[in-house]
Amino acid sequence: MQNQPIWQLKKFDELSTKEVYEILRLRSEVFVVEQTCVFLDMDNLDFDSHHLQGRVEGNLVAYVRILPPGLAYAEPSIGRVITSPAHRKMGAGIELMQKAVQETLNLFGQVPIMIGAQVYLKKFYEKFRFRTYGDVYMEDGIEHIKMIREV
Repeated sequence: MQNQPIWQLKKFDELSTKEVYEILRLRSEVFVVEQTCVFLDMDNLDFDSHHLQGRVEGNLVAYVRILPPGLAYAEPSIGRVITSPAHRKMGAGIELMQKAVQETLNLFGQVPIMIGAQVYLKKFYEKFRFRTYGDVYMEDGIEHIKMIREV
C-alpha cells in the first residue's frame, strides 16, 4: 500500500480530545451516513476499550476498538472496524485487521476472539481465521453474524 499507515494503540484515557473527535467523526461518516443507519454509536464501551488507529500523514484512515473479555462477549472482541472511504482498496483494511488480531492477542494472550460482523463482510473476516458462530441476526437494521477466531 502506498503511504503506509502509522499504527498506534491507546487506552481511551490516553486519547487526545482531537483523536476522540476524529474517531467519532469517522465512525459517524461510515456507520451512520454511508450505511444510512441511525443508531447510538457512543455505547459506553469505548471507555474500557483499546483504540487502534492507522494514520497517513496525520489523517485517520483506519480504526478498530479492542474490547476486553466480559465487556461485549465472554471473549475479547474487535469492533467498530472502519477504513476511511478515501483509503479503501489500498490494503489498509487488511493491515488493520492483521494489526487488530495481533494487538488483541498481545493484550489478552492466546485466546479466542469474537466479533459481530456485518454479513456482507463474512468472507473478509474469514481471511483472518474467523468462523461463523451462530445464526444471522438483525442489529440496527443490518444483518450481522457472530464470528469467532479460535486459538
